[in-house]
Amino acid sequence: MDITEQRPEIVLGLEDVYVKESRICLVDGEKGRLLYVGYDIRDLAEHSSFEETSFLLWNQRLPRQEELLTFRRVFAEARAVPEEVVDLLRKLPRSTIPMDALRSAVSVLASYDPEVADASRDANLRKALRITAKVATLVAAFHRIQQGKRPLPPDPERGHAEDFLRMLTGKEPDPLDARTMDVALILHADHSLAASTFAATVAASTLADLYSVIVAAISTLKGPLHGGANEQALKVLLKIGSPANANPYVEKALAQKEKVPGFGHRVYKNFDPRALILQEYSRKLAERGGDMTLFDTALAVQESMLRALQARRVYPNVDFYSGLAFYLLGLPPEVFTPIFTVARLPGWTAHVLEYWQTNRIIRPLDLYVGPTDATYVPIDRR
Repeated sequence: MDITEQRPEIVLGLEDVYVKESRICLVDGEKGRLLYVGYDIRDLAEHSSFEETSFLLWNQRLPRQEELLTFRRVFAEARAVPEEVVDLLRKLPRSTIPMDALRSAVSVLASYDPEVADASRDANLRKALRITAKVATLVAAFHRIQQGKRPLPPDPERGHAEDFLRMLTGKEPDPLDARTMDVALILHADHSLAASTFAATVAASTLADLYSVIVAAISTLKGPLHGGANEQALKVLLKIGSPANANPYVEKALAQKEKVPGFGHRVYKNFDPRALILQEYSRKLAERGGDMTLFDTALAVQESMLRALQARRVYPNVDFYSGLAFYLLGLPPEVFTPIFTVARLPGWTAHVLEYWQTNRIIRPLDLYVGPTDATYVPIDRR
C-alpha cells in the first residue's frame, strides 16, 4: 500500500457495521426491546408457542388457525430421525462433547434428506423445518446415550418443547416445565445478526446447502463467548452459593477487573427483555421446588452489579437467567448450549432464506501489514 494513501478503518468485531437489510428481527438495545417480524418478544412469550414463532420467522407473518394445526402436525412428524444417525451417536467416543456430536450428526443427516441439493425456496423451507425438528431429537438422544440410557423416540402427539424435555429427561413434564422450555425456545429463536447467524450467512452466501450452513452456525455457537455463556453464569451462581456471598463476590471480581458472566451486552444498554421473562420463570420453578436459595442468590448478584455498574449501563442479559432456569428444570450444564441450538435454528434458517433472495458472496478485505520484499532462500541455504 502506498504510504500516501489513507489507511482504511479496521472495525474489530465488525461492531456497528451493517452488512444486510432484514425484516426478521429488531434488537433495540437502547429501549430494551426485541421484536420478531415486528412482534414484541414479551407478547410472543406470553401467547405464542415455539412452533408458531418458527412459522412467523420463516413466513414473516403469523399463521391462521388451520395453518398452525397443519404446521404443528408436520413439525411433530418431522422429529423422527434415521436410526443410522442415532447409531452414529452411539459409536462416538465417550469423551465427545454434545456440540461436537451434534455438529457431526447434522452433517450426516444431510445424506438422508432427498431434497438436500434442491436450492428452491420451497425446498429450503421444508428442510429448515425438518432440521429444526430433528435437532431436538438428536440433542436428547445423545444426552441419553452419554448417561448410558436408551434414547426415547419422539411422540408426535406432543408439542415440540414438551416432547423435547421428555426425551431429554425421560420424565413426564408438568405444565410449568413444558411452558418454561417453550418460552425459553421462543426467547432464543433469533437475535438478529449474532456471531452464529453471521457465520451461517457467510456460508450461505457461497450457495452451500442448508445443512452445511447449519454446521457452520453450530461450530460458531459452540464458542464460550457465544453459546456457552449461560453455563458460565450458572457456575458462578453455584460458586457464590448464597445471597450473603453475592456482594463480596461482585466487589472482589470488579476490583480485579474480572467479568461477571451473564452481565453486559454489546447491543443492550438496558435490561434484556428475555432476562426479565426468564427471571420470572426461574422464580416460579424455585418456588415450586421449595428452595429459593439459588434464585435469591441471582437476585442479590443482580442488585450488587446494578449498584456498581448501572451508571455504565451494564444489565443482566439472557444468559444470566437462562442457565438458572434450565438448572431448575433439572438439566445439567452440558446440555445448555445444545438447547440454545435447538432454539436458534428457526432464526438461522430464516436469515439464510432471506439472504438468498438477493445473494452476494460475502468477501470482506483485510489490510496487509506484513513484509513486501522478502527474498526466497533455498532450503539447503537456510
